Amino acid sequence: MTTKDGMHYWLTPPSVYAELEAEYGPFDFDPCPYPRPVDWDALTMDWGERSYLNPPYCKEDGGPAPFVRRAIQQFQQGRESTLIVPCPTIIGDLVRAGAIFKWHKRVRWLATEDGSAMKAPGPIIIALLRKGAD
Repeated sequence: MTTKDGMHYWLTPPSVYAELEAEYGPFDFDPCPYPRPVDWDALTMDWGERSYLNPPYCKEDGGPAPFVRRAIQQFQQGRESTLIVPCPTIIGDLVRAGAIFKWHKRVRWLATEDGSAMKAPGPIIIALLRKGAD
């Protein structure tokens, strides 16, 4: 199926879902079911105790960010979520290597030519590869 902006719906392959549910489930709720029922609004409803979420990436749904924020809100209310989201290869490499990630604010990068500062487009994370950090 194609959305209004020409994008496709990409469903989680059943084998991937089964693998995730075996490791992190069982799941009792899908905030982004397909097909989506009429008047369904995962961003305002309460989710299950253990939700599985493959958030939408199409512009008409606001992309994945609102769904990630809602998952965080639901977690703060005691509900768990397992999200499947794309990851840049370098971050995936760091995760597989056992990196610990720390949130950091935006920084002002300094130009080598004249020392002028440029604000980063978003916050950064610090990746720590340390011995004995599990």
